[in-house]
Amino acid sequence: MSEELVNNIKDALTPINDPHMGISIVEMGIVQNITVDGDQAEVTLKPTNPGCMSITRIAADAKIRAESVEGIDKAKIIVEGHAMADSINEMINR
Repeated sequence: MSEELVNNIKDALTPINDPHMGISIVEMGIVQNITVDGDQAEVTLKPTNPGCMSITRIAADAKIRAESVEGIDKAKIIVEGHAMADSINEMINR
């Protein structure tokens, strides 16, 4: 069941495009990892640029889309490799 949920989350994230490239964040490799534990998901995002101005919006969209997947109650988004990762993570996961 967990593997199915991971795939469903990946499918839900696929329509999110990098606003600069116009390519799916899944295809670009920005989505680094997805794990599921019960009804909780964790999605790790790593922007291609450590100063990416769009990662906050991407992270917010990813949280909304992941939490829209049936069987997922809460999604934690973890941004890695960004100059403001700690602040973004704190804001997105309140």
